[in-house]
Amino acid sequence: MCKHVLNAQVAIRSPCCRKWFDCAECHQEAADHPLLQSFDMTFACKKCKKCFRKDAREFEDSDEYCPHCDNHFVLDAKTPKASLRVESEDVRKDARMLKDDRIQAEAERSIFDVKDAPDRLG
Repeated sequence: MCKHVLNAQVAIRSPCCRKWFDCAECHQEAADHPLLQSFDMTFACKKCKKCFRKDAREFEDSDEYCPHCDNHFVLDAKTPKASLRVESEDVRKDARMLKDDRIQAEAERSIFDVKDAPDRLG
């Protein structure tokens, strides 16, 4: 699994060290050498687990699909995004963190409430 591209459909064999990586950033993290650029690319489809070669100089619209299973592997990359969330227990066990908007909460009592002022102040 690639942590840089979440929807990677193929693995790419690097021409320099002959190892399989999901993206160029994975190669950069694992290898101690720069990625060798090449037009002849070897892919392994993650759906059917079969390998195939493509020439990047002659890349057409039909080349965006695996020749064995027609898996569309040229997609816009989904990358991880930072987000802020409230960490709590599992809501199926403890739902105190959730607010149900269908239930109206009781109005807070205050000493500044005109209706309740005689009872509070004496």
